Amino acid sequence: MRTKSTKKNKINVVTLGCSKNIYDSEVLMGQLKASNKDVVYEQQGNIVVVNTCGFIDNAKEESVNTILSFAEQKELGQIDKLFVTGCLSERYKPELEAEIPNVDDYFGTTDLPLLLKALGADYRHELLGERLTTTPKNYAYLKISEGCDRPCSFCAIPLMRGSHRSKPIEDLVQEATGLAKNGVKELIIIAQDSTYYGLDLYKERRLADLLKALSQVQGIVWIRLHYAFPTGFPEDVLEVIATEPKVCSYIDIPLQHISDAVLRSMRRGTTQEKTTALLHKFRTAVPNMAIRTSLILGYPGETEEDFELLKSWVREMRFERLGCFQYSHEENTHAHVLQDDVPAEVKQARVNELMELQAQISWEKNQALIGKTLKCVIDRKEGNYFVGRTEFDSPDVDNEVWVDAKEHYLKIGDFAKLKITAAQDFDLQAVPSKEELA
Repeated sequence: MRTKSTKKNKINVVTLGCSKNIYDSEVLMGQLKASNKDVVYEQQGNIVVVNTCGFIDNAKEESVNTILSFAEQKELGQIDKLFVTGCLSERYKPELEAEIPNVDDYFGTTDLPLLLKALGADYRHELLGERLTTTPKNYAYLKISEGCDRPCSFCAIPLMRGSHRSKPIEDLVQEATGLAKNGVKELIIIAQDSTYYGLDLYKERRLADLLKALSQVQGIVWIRLHYAFPTGFPEDVLEVIATEPKVCSYIDIPLQHISDAVLRSMRRGTTQEKTTALLHKFRTAVPNMAIRTSLILGYPGETEEDFELLKSWVREMRFERLGCFQYSHEENTHAHVLQDDVPAEVKQARVNELMELQAQISWEKNQALIGKTLKCVIDRKEGNYFVGRTEFDSPDVDNEVWVDAKEHYLKIGDFAKLKITAAQDFDLQAVPSKEELA
């Protein structure tokens, strides 16, 4: 017979998926803390909340396996209660309830007040942007909007997150001010689609105005822009990136593909010609900009010719940062009616081939940095090394700069001038420097 644990109520929040989920978990934890709940992040507790991802097959599998693992712990009496929230729960609640009934309750992406009630806490409307950050103290994610209005054929996010909803500029400035007071120096702007920001609230794109307003927040040193959408990109943002010192010369713009036939089927609203012209505008307006993109391989109907075109275009564009993943055939999306006709082994081979190409491009660009002095932020100490990032790198997905901690001391969370001494495909070695910045 299952026995109840003897632990006092401690709520363990477990997060899967993207930075948007990290942000949501931080908000949940802030609300719980305001109700004087004992809450921890991915540590042992007798009450568990799993914040799931439901974007693609691998993410869904990880979420289901995590739920099953905690359900087994509950059956063994190692935890007392198990709640599930997030995208997977929003999308598949009836199926999950039937397949994993040992979960106490399932909640969707907009059910925060109900989840808090189940945890014995009250939803506090006055906690505008206040949350328990789980990232290193020097940076935090700032989610500027929720949901998405784009019609991309492969994407289930609108099914899980709803339509686009921007947060007011003044609320985001207030949130950023609070983060800065707690020691945050870098804001990482996130959304499902950051370039759409403001259209619903102000009837015009206001991302540039938001970046200017956030640049006025005392204590913030870097502002980094993620998840821009190429169609309808507000070009006044480029002027802000070029002229505002706090806004990093960096952009994450998922382009997904470049074949006109594939883009048309993906419902991306653009073409190879338009996309290439936009990237040239980026390079002209901000010559030192680091452009990160992501690409989908093996979309239905993607031919070998489409893939060769994509490879050739990646060689031409020479992105500073690039990631790619296999197409996932998602039910209830527009692409689901298409035949998933690219075999899994071909998808994986194309991913591997493209990433090998990008590794070579990255190695060549990194070699050009040897001998240069760059401003870096120190995120952590790992083993015998301090690990930092340049202005051109985002946490977890981009290059890192490693400094020998046996030879040099650096303070975690501070900025430092580092001279690059060696470089690999995706990592740099460096030493502290008193030289002028490159």
